[in-house]
Amino acid sequence: MASKLTVSELTELIRCRLEEHFSSVTVEGELSNCRPASSGHLYFSLKDAGAKIDAVMFRNRLRSLAFEPKDGMLLRVRGSLSVYAPRGTYSIVCEEMELAGSGDILAMLEKRKQKLAAEGLFDENRKKNLPRFPQTVGVVSSPTGAALRDILNILGRRASGIKIVILPSPVQGADAAPVIARRIEQANRWKLADVLIVGRGGGSLEDLLPFSEESVVRAVAESKIPVVSAVGHEIDWALCDFAADLRAPTPSAAAELVSGEYSAVLSNIRNIAEGLSGSVQARLEKARLLLRPFSVKDLEYRFRSILQPRLVRFDDAKESLVDGMADLVAALRKRHELALAVLEAGSPLAVMEKGFSVVTNRRTGALVLSGGDALPGDRLDIRPLHGTITAITEECYGKNAR
Repeated sequence: MASKLTVSELTELIRCRLEEHFSSVTVEGELSNCRPASSGHLYFSLKDAGAKIDAVMFRNRLRSLAFEPKDGMLLRVRGSLSVYAPRGTYSIVCEEMELAGSGDILAMLEKRKQKLAAEGLFDENRKKNLPRFPQTVGVVSSPTGAALRDILNILGRRASGIKIVILPSPVQGADAAPVIARRIEQANRWKLADVLIVGRGGGSLEDLLPFSEESVVRAVAESKIPVVSAVGHEIDWALCDFAADLRAPTPSAAAELVSGEYSAVLSNIRNIAEGLSGSVQARLEKARLLLRPFSVKDLEYRFRSILQPRLVRFDDAKESLVDGMADLVAALRKRHELALAVLEAGSPLAVMEKGFSVVTNRRTGALVLSGGDALPGDRLDIRPLHGTITAITEECYGKNAR
């Protein structure tokens, strides 16, 4: 029986052989299970259709990378094989890392960009302004993607009155570009929207390639409906960004852009409404304060406070008038009595009551006031207080008597 080996011895033999014969290897594969460690090192796997190998890139090497590694990227790495004895696993310790084929893809995209730019598809004078108040927003994207959910959430929150038409399309793969272009053309043919959002969430350069296909770029440039390109995250880009009327860094930002006027106007309306409401409330409160003294009860009190002094003055004036009238009547009555007494004192009847009589010369018809007023033989009428006496004058004596 051959000599036996311990596990450690066998593992050490494998390590030595692998590290000796694979001290420098270049491997290409798809990045998966990417998990940055708190130490700053990056642990990940490279895989293809038939196999997978673990890999690590230490912090000091990561600093030289010009991109951020993400799951799904096609990478080309150079390094050495290493065996981790405690687990009996091997992995690649990466010294360098680059996007596999990214140079070819970028070159192809740059060439296509120059060609389309020369045709004038990216000219600024072709750009259309977004409508201030779109009634309908069309979204060309995956019906199950997070990008669509973000757009729906933001439009629902910022401009709930906008109608949304979803134009479903795959957003990666060979079949994506023809469908995206067809959806843009259908939206224009049937006038389905006032503005279109064309895009998807983030992804690798390869994932975003459908939005750089000529058919999609031309459909965006020829669209009569204004187009907002919202492909990937802020650092991502596609050729349809240059042809679109406006580029948004993310699908969420695109939703905010198409609803911006709605949001601003609604905010202004709310501010104006609040201002009007506050002004009306202030005026109503001021009116209530001004009207408070004019309540029925208070008006009655105020009326009485105004009327009562005048009623008192009126009563005083009435009493003064009545007293004055009474005094005047009393004075007049007294004067009347005095005048009556004077008249009565001078009345012939009062004199006659004392025994005097009125003598009239029948011949002359005059009163006989002295002896000269009658002649002997004249008939005299003597009128005492009661009755009449007739006499004939025999002799006359006194003043002017004849």
